[in-house]
Amino acid sequence: MDRLYDLVFDAADALEGPVVVLALLALAAVVVEVGSLLIELLRRRGRRLGGVALAAADARLALDAGDRDAAVEALQPVSRSADMLAVLTVLARLAGPASAEPLLAKELADFDFAAQRRLARTRLLVRFGPALGLMGTLIPLSPALEGLASGDVETLAQNLRVAFSITVLGLLVGAVAYALTITRERLYDQDHSDLEYVAAILTADLDGSAPPQLPADPEAEPEAAPGSGAEDDTPARRIPRPRLPRRRPAADGGAS
Repeated sequence: MDRLYDLVFDAADALEGPVVVLALLALAAVVVEVGSLLIELLRRRGRRLGGVALAAADARLALDAGDRDAAVEALQPVSRSADMLAVLTVLARLAGPASAEPLLAKELADFDFAAQRRLARTRLLVRFGPALGLMGTLIPLSPALEGLASGDVETLAQNLRVAFSITVLGLLVGAVAYALTITRERLYDQDHSDLEYVAAILTADLDGSAPPQLPADPEAEPEAAPGSGAEDDTPARRIPRPRLPRRRPAADGGAS
């Protein structure tokens, strides 16, 4: 049994170097992800519901006129990433025939899957960082205790310093990765919501009527038509939603 224990101790000691290297790589990955998130936030800085509604309405008018190139151009301000622009282009090119709805639904689903792949990187770091920190804490404790038993204070101090430093790195990686994950989830949910809205406008059966517009003042009372003598009590017409699948809830990858 002693030889078996020695083998376990040697394996744990051999892992100290790789754990330190992986902790540093995880920290570098978090720094890169923070920079990538800042760029994504800058791209979405001017996002407004009114702008999305106006772009969708213009694209619908272009589709009704048979000009799909103009519809693609009208939707370009809505895109916040290359993937989103690709989906918007497909929506503008194919929206209209009922036979195109399955392909449009597939494009929305693929966009969701791509967002989940991007989120998986930081979700992995949420668990990976603390795990590395724990391993980096426990591995140096063995030589530290040996130094304490032999009265070697220098060895004790050196190993404890390594242990606590890796612990701090691991916790930092996990905390920052968690913040990145929940922020990106909100951004990607908003992107998916915008795409669903555009798809609803482009595929809705409006019977030749104009696409809906956002009111300039939601609290303003509508004016009666000249000479009518009475206000029109006809309820506003509801736009039917297309048969597109709803987005699946994100699986718990550590960010919840």
